Amino acid sequence: MNKAIVRFALLALLLPILLQANHILRNDLLKLHVVNLIEDMGNELETKTGIHAYVIATNEHFPERFNLVEYSKQYEANMSKPYVLLIFAPFATVTQKSGARGRIGIIPSLTDLKKMYDYDAVRDAGVDVIATKDSNKFEDKVNIGVLQAYSELADNLAQAKGIKLTKTIPNEVQPVVRVLKIIVYIGTIFILWMFIFRPLLNKVRNGRE
Repeated sequence: MNKAIVRFALLALLLPILLQANHILRNDLLKLHVVNLIEDMGNELETKTGIHAYVIATNEHFPERFNLVEYSKQYEANMSKPYVLLIFAPFATVTQKSGARGRIGIIPSLTDLKKMYDYDAVRDAGVDVIATKDSNKFEDKVNIGVLQAYSELADNLAQAKGIKLTKTIPNEVQPVVRVLKIIVYIGTIFILWMFIFRPLLNKVRNGRE
């Protein structure tokens, strides 16, 4: 009896939030506060530009070369045109051989919408968060990744129309990731110099002497 009451209370609390999730078509991964932030961004984008931006955050294990465009068609009835659909599938197989997982799909309802966003920038905003090695849990990284990718997409679409959004999140991860990459590259070059090229150079010099 007590369990039934608790479940009913939780459903009563969650139902208003679920009913307001107009921009999230499937959610297997996102926490409630992330859902709310995405809804705020989506509502502002829709109001100011007339463009709808939707999210599918799925834990489905798609096989290699799985067609995300075909997959998205089952959600068409729940989307209003013009729209851009962001599919975030961290467990999708990229290549069976490498074992790499994680795909992001961005599907516009019109070809002209493709010109209004930078696919690489939106993808990297999400992928770089997950790829960064830190103490955060994978679940938290996925939530941040989806949020950053959606924010980047919304900003791109708004900027293409000369509009500034106030609900989006500045992507502070990108500069940090770039710095980390530079540090890694420098470290790799240093190691190669110390343990490979420098000994070879010394051998060549000693051989000439």
